[in-house]
This record gives sequence, C-alpha cells and structure tokens, in this order.
Amino acid sequence: MRASDADRDRIADVLRQAASDGRLSLAELHERIDALYAAKTYGELEPVVRDLPDALPDAPAPVHPPAAAPSADPVPSGRVGGRPARREGKAVFSGLLRRGQWVVPSDYRVKAVFGGVELDLREAQLETREVHIRAKAVFGGVNIIVPDDIRVDVDGDGVFGGFADNASTRQPPSQAPVLRVSGKAVFGGVNVQRKSIGEK
Repeated sequence: MRASDADRDRIADVLRQAASDGRLSLAELHERIDALYAAKTYGELEPVVRDLPDALPDAPAPVHPPAAAPSADPVPSGRVGGRPARREGKAVFSGLLRRGQWVVPSDYRVKAVFGGVELDLREAQLETREVHIRAKAVFGGVNIIVPDDIRVDVDGDGVFGGFADNASTRQPPSQAPVLRVSGKAVFGGVNVQRKSIGEK
C-alpha cells in the first residue's frame, strides 16, 4: 500500500517528538527524516520508526469503489484535494523534478538558479480548485506540464529570457480547476505546455 503525504507528516511529527524526548540524536533525526520522505510504501515507512513506540499508522484497507456512470464533469475523481509535502522548491546549480502522484500546493514557489525545474501535473492532485505557481528562473529553466483537464492562466515577464505559454490555446470547460502561473525569467526560461497522460 502506498503511503500518503499525510502519513509522512504524521511520522515526521513522531520523529521530532522522539528527538525532543531524547530517544533520537539530532543526527539520527536528520537521517530518518531523509529516509521518511524517500519512502513510497508503508513497508518502507516501518524501518524508520520500528524502535519507537506506537509510531506507525495502520495502512488503510484498499477501497474498490463501484464504477461510476459517465459524467459531464471534466474534473477526474481525485484531481482536487490532498495535503502538499512542501510549498516551495529550489534548484540551485542542480535539478528538481516532480512527477507522478504528488500534491500541488495552492501557492507554490519554485526557483531555478543555474539549474532546472520540471513540474509534471498530469498525475498530480491540486490542493484547491485554483492553484498558483510562482516561478523564477535566473540563468536556469522551469518547465511546467499540465494535463487536458486543468485550465491555465499564464502571466510572467522575461528579462533577457523567455516566459512561454504553450498551453492556453487548448482549454477545458470553465468549471475545470485553474492553474495560474506567474513570475520572471532573467537570462533563463519558463515554459508552460499541455500534454496528455502518456504523451512524450
């Protein structure tokens, strides 16, 4: 069973409490926090808190909902909702990649300085029906991939750089969730593009 961001946050609180109680040293706390946020399943969470009392939450039982009838709602089930793990991301002389299942915060700040950031929202959840990504690229690049069921509003500035909107020409209906992208590209680039799931 895959672990959620909420599960990781609960266990992070347990680890911090264990450190304040003297059960873990600061070095052990940092090591276990790193392992915690790298874990994807309940099985990988278990070693992080194996020696701490009553720390691991029970894995939820798998749910198999009945097949839903076709709907005119353009928002897939589960697209909106969830708790983000982080509300900002930075790539300084490095790279940052977010893809697959993750939660986009309602206000997300990303910065690429001599580095690259790629945010793939095709399998992501949005914390709220309207989210705002504030992107800054300085001698670096930010690439944002949005799926077919999210509306896009791009408003950014390029200073000896480019702020490209390649997603707004094809928009879903007005009741779809909204992604707003703003920011600045200074000797760098920010690109927003639309791709279907599975599209390269």
